[in-house]
Amino acid sequence: MKAVVLTPRGPFSLAASLRFLEGFTPARYEGGHDGVLRLAFPSDDGRFTVASAVQQEQTTDGTGAVRAEITLHPAPSPGIPASSADNDPWETAAAGVARILSLDVDGARFPALASADPVVAGLMQEFPGLRPVCFNSPYEAAVWAVIGHRVRMSHAAAVKRLLAQRHGERVEVAGQELFAFPAPHILRAITSFPGLTEVKLQRLHAVADAAAAGELDAASLRSLPAQDVLVALQELSGIGPFSAELILIRGAGHPDLFPRHEPRLHAAMAAVHGLDGQAAGVPELARVAERWKPYRSWVALLLRAHADPNITSVCGR
Repeated sequence: MKAVVLTPRGPFSLAASLRFLEGFTPARYEGGHDGVLRLAFPSDDGRFTVASAVQQEQTTDGTGAVRAEITLHPAPSPGIPASSADNDPWETAAAGVARILSLDVDGARFPALASADPVVAGLMQEFPGLRPVCFNSPYEAAVWAVIGHRVRMSHAAAVKRLLAQRHGERVEVAGQELFAFPAPHILRAITSFPGLTEVKLQRLHAVADAAAAGELDAASLRSLPAQDVLVALQELSGIGPFSAELILIRGAGHPDLFPRHEPRLHAAMAAVHGLDGQAAGVPELARVAERWKPYRSWVALLLRAHADPNITSVCGR
């Protein structure tokens, strides 16, 4: 096990992240009542399962250091590189934890958006310190997009959890049992599964192949022009415009992309800004969102949290 300290740049509340996850159906998160976030996910190269217990020191200014205790399963052999790219597996795991919590983004300028948009100021007061909590990887975001297509979110969450329980690695994190989602090479070998049609399995295999080929690497996706990435992601079977945005924003953790294919967000945005929901088109809403740069994804997340009764209820509203 190794301990890593992540220092937030700008306001951050792990407690707010835990409350968000408790109301976010794809996460189906439980067990954060002790202030510990427990994570388990396959490493980017699929060779390890990353297990991490994350806690934040309490400070008055909301910038307390975040400590992540990370364990790799199986434990890497000393002196042997984890991949052909000679990446340090511990550094890669720590980077993954930081990305999941949006701690890899400098949020020091985020509070300044309140002066440019009173709606944003209200959202910051409603959800102090909340940053986007991402999927464990773009790979898992793409998996969720495929599983969740045209079914209830609760059903999709149950299928994804069962996949982890039956085919993922079981680990113990801070005294609790977790199941990591199966790595791409394991998912690729699954030929039938309850709740998944043959078509969805074929699409999941395509996602697994893309992940194994490095096409769903978070850093790579964020380094390229967003529009090019969105087009490329839609070449995956079953991934349309909405899902492509989900993978880039909530999978790779892109901090500054306005979702153009999320009607519920647009409705919430029109409502809080006093716009005619029928007349306000995406171009007009995108112009409003210009004042949120360089954190358009972050504000969009706060708007969705504001409009989602499952999330607002656990946040005390």
